[in-house]
Amino acid sequence: MTRTLMFVVNVDWFFLSHRLPIAQEAVRQGYKVHIATGLTDKLNELERHGLVVHPLALDRSSAGLASAWHTLVQLWKVFRAVRPDLVHLVTIKPVLLGGVAARLAAVPAIVAAVSGLGFVFMARGFRAAARRSLVGVLYRMALGHHNLMVIFQNPDDLRSVAKLAHLPDSKVAMIRGSGVDLERYALAPPSEGVPVAVLPARLLTDKGVCDFVQAARLLRRRGCHARFALVGTVDLANPTSVAQAELDAWVREGVVEWWGYRSDMPQVLTAARVVVLPSYREGLPKVLLEAAACARVVVTTDVPGCRDAIDPGVTGVLVPVRNPAALADALEGLINNPAQCQAMGQAGRALAERAFDVRRVVAAHLRIYQELIEKS
Repeated sequence: MTRTLMFVVNVDWFFLSHRLPIAQEAVRQGYKVHIATGLTDKLNELERHGLVVHPLALDRSSAGLASAWHTLVQLWKVFRAVRPDLVHLVTIKPVLLGGVAARLAAVPAIVAAVSGLGFVFMARGFRAAARRSLVGVLYRMALGHHNLMVIFQNPDDLRSVAKLAHLPDSKVAMIRGSGVDLERYALAPPSEGVPVAVLPARLLTDKGVCDFVQAARLLRRRGCHARFALVGTVDLANPTSVAQAELDAWVREGVVEWWGYRSDMPQVLTAARVVVLPSYREGLPKVLLEAAACARVVVTTDVPGCRDAIDPGVTGVLVPVRNPAALADALEGLINNPAQCQAMGQAGRALAERAFDVRRVVAAHLRIYQELIEKS
């Protein structure tokens, strides 16, 4: 009997960059794979991979109750129409709303992927605290299904959500990130010429973009001979996005370069001497796994997710969060020591081969699918 798997993801490009290999292997193993997602321009690409697409009108920038209710009803209708054997919910809003909708639609099995705790858990103030209380209630509702597995990418998130949602050990698993294609992100020789420090991410303040710019400014004042590049785009659907005008001002000042969106990330990473992600919190950042696979040393923050993506002092350097001066010091030390960069990069490649191979990540997901379906 053909089994039906449905992914629910905020937006199509995230699915293609972070979950496509799992869907491809599910298709190879005989699953009929559907996806409910917000669409940009990726519909044809999704369908080329054999997926049945259900467009989802999901406003990523809205946290209002009316928008949440609309999304929940959409998902309930899709689940009732498709009758999947298992749904795989990815990121916070699909997990919360999709989890409730799946229970209402009597979906037999649920996988919920918590890939970072997001803006609500990092924001401060009374309104943020109130939202966190509401999210706690939603987590308990969404993750109360009898046949469920919640996948986390780092132990801090696992402990936080398991406590919040009263999850027993039997319903939680940890898989370290989305994995990396070790053939595409291959071991590369050191880059030549002026050293380049690259921050590849959506241009959000929560990714530490402003801290990176301030660190670059400090290093230029010190006379550090290097280039500093932002790789990514603004994300107006995210409340912490950098404004385009601010980005343009940094470029005019000459403090950083802006390379925009790039689809050739292996080439971007191998052009760098150091890959930087001074984020405030992550699940397990895929770009750091990719940097390791390309044998590039990493500088990142000592926060959940980021610290779990490196072997501190061996494959990369940890710095305090929201601390541009410490970030500048770490970058300067590596920029001025190419031999250390090469040694730590080689250790990073070994770590990627040992822990982050996408084939292991895919196999772990398919085992979970099979176990849940057998229990249905």
